[in-house]
Amino acid sequence: MNNIKTIAIGILLIISGFVNSSSASAPNKTEKSKTGLHDREYTITLLSKISDSVLVPLSKEQLYKTIPRKDWETDSDNIQTSSLQAFGRTLSGIAPWLSLGADNTEEGKLRSKYIGLSVKGLINSTNPQSPDYMFEKPTQQIIVHLAYLAYPLLIAQNQLWEPLTQSQKENVLAALKIHRKFVPNESNWLLFPSVIECAIWKFTGECEMAPIEHAVNQHMKWFLGDGTYGDGPNMHWDYYNSYVIHPLLLETLKFCKEMGNPLAKNLSECIKRGQRYAEVLEHMISPEGTFPVIGRSSTYRIAVFQELEYMAFRWNKLPESLNPGAMRSAITAVIRRMMEAPGTFDENGWLNAGIVGHQVNARDSYNYTGALYMCTMGLTHLGIPATDPFWTSPEAKWTQKRIWDGEDIPDQSVFK
Repeated sequence: MNNIKTIAIGILLIISGFVNSSSASAPNKTEKSKTGLHDREYTITLLSKISDSVLVPLSKEQLYKTIPRKDWETDSDNIQTSSLQAFGRTLSGIAPWLSLGADNTEEGKLRSKYIGLSVKGLINSTNPQSPDYMFEKPTQQIIVHLAYLAYPLLIAQNQLWEPLTQSQKENVLAALKIHRKFVPNESNWLLFPSVIECAIWKFTGECEMAPIEHAVNQHMKWFLGDGTYGDGPNMHWDYYNSYVIHPLLLETLKFCKEMGNPLAKNLSECIKRGQRYAEVLEHMISPEGTFPVIGRSSTYRIAVFQELEYMAFRWNKLPESLNPGAMRSAITAVIRRMMEAPGTFDENGWLNAGIVGHQVNARDSYNYTGALYMCTMGLTHLGIPATDPFWTSPEAKWTQKRIWDGEDIPDQSVFK
C-alpha cells in the first residue's frame, strides 16, 4: 500500500512539474501572439496560399490552361482576360511585400522565391510567343487590367523591373502601351491610364501627359469632403475610394513629384485626404471584425482596407488617432473573419466568388475568377517592415471595440 501511495505521489509530482514547465514557457507564446509577429506569419501564409494558384502555373506557362471556368462565367471577353486579371491583381497585392527585397531571414528567403515567380510571370504574360501571352485581343477593359501591371512596377521596381532583360522590358512596355487604343470612362477609370503612363514615363523618360493631367484635374474637382472622392461627378456608396481612387491618385502624384511636374502641388492635400479616409475605414471595423458590405465589387473582400494599409506602407502616415497595434489587430480580425470562411477557396485552391465564403450571386457581371484576386490588395500592409511599430506593438483594441466595450474615449476627433 505504501509503495502504491509513493508511486501515486511521484506521478503527481511529475505531472505538476510538467504543468509548471508548460506554464513557464507559455508567456513566450503569449507574448508573441500579443505582438504582430504571429499576425505577420499568418498573413504571409495566406498570401502564399492565394498567390500560389496563380503564380506557380504562370511560371510554367500553364495559367490560361488551368484557371477555372465556372459555369456562370459565360462572357467570352472576361473568360479571355481572367488569367490576366488574376495575375495583375495578385502581382499588385504581393508587390509591397516583395519591395522589401530578399535577405537571409526565413521571410527574406521566401520573398526571394516569390520575386522569382513574379518576374517569370511578367516575362511569360508579355511574351507574344508564350501560351500565356495575355494581350492578344484587347478590349476597353484592358485599360483596367494593365493598370495592375503598372502599379506593382512602380511599387517594386528593383524586384520586378530590374531583373528583366532589355527585350523582356520591351515586351512589358509594348503591353502597357496597348491602353492607348482605348478611351477610359469618366470615373475612377481615369486613374488607370494615369498610373500606366507614369510607369511608362518612369522606365522610358517619355509618356503621354494628357491622361495623367486629366485624371488628376478631374479628381481634384470630384472631391466631396471628409476623405471621399466622387466616382466621377457623383457619389457611389462602395469602396472604390479605397481600392482604386486614393492609392492610384497618390501614386500618380508621388511620381509627378519625383519628375518635378507641377501637378505635384496637389500631393500634400491628397495625402491628408488619404489619411482621413484611412481613419474612416478603421472606424468601419466592428468589435467582431466585420464591416458594412456596401456597393459594387464586394467580392474583392479584404481589398476594402487597401487604403488604410497603403497609407501606413507607402507613406508612413497613419492618422494620429490610430494606434498601430490596434489597427493591425483590427485588420487581422477582418482578414481571418473573411478569408477563413468555409467555401472561400474551391477544392483546387482557387478563390470562389463570394464575400464571406462561397456566395456566387454576390458577384457583379465583371467579377470573373481572375477579378477575385483583387483581395490580395488587402494584404498591402505586409510591405511594412517586420521591425516597424505596426508589427511590434502589442495587440490593442480598435476604435469600435473600445467604444462598444464602454471605454471613455477622450479624443472627440474619433467621431469627426
